Amino acid sequence: MQQTWRPIAGGILAIVAGSLNILVALAVLLFMAAPRMHMGIAAIGLLAIPLGILAVVAIAGGISALQRRHWGFALAGGICAIISPWWLLGVLSTVFVAISKEEFAGSAS
Repeated sequence: MQQTWRPIAGGILAIVAGSLNILVALAVLLFMAAPRMHMGIAAIGLLAIPLGILAVVAIAGGISALQRRHWGFALAGGICAIISPWWLLGVLSTVFVAISKEEFAGSAS
């Protein structure tokens, strides 16, 4: 099977979306955990922690797509990248990974 640019582009987009999602989670942490905020702990639990977890999965899935290993995990990374303010990056990442399944190790030819 000839290797194309699609898994590379999907992986890079997932990594970028995940990295930006980490920045948003850190901003939520810093803003809501300010000394004057009374709802800081609740906001950390409801916003920052899930955003951080989704970002880590998106980055790990992007790395998996760059290595062309574990298609399901790469697809999960793209899907987790959709749930961010930069959802278009996640959609493109998911599409690129989904249509390049044959290029991943262990896929049927």
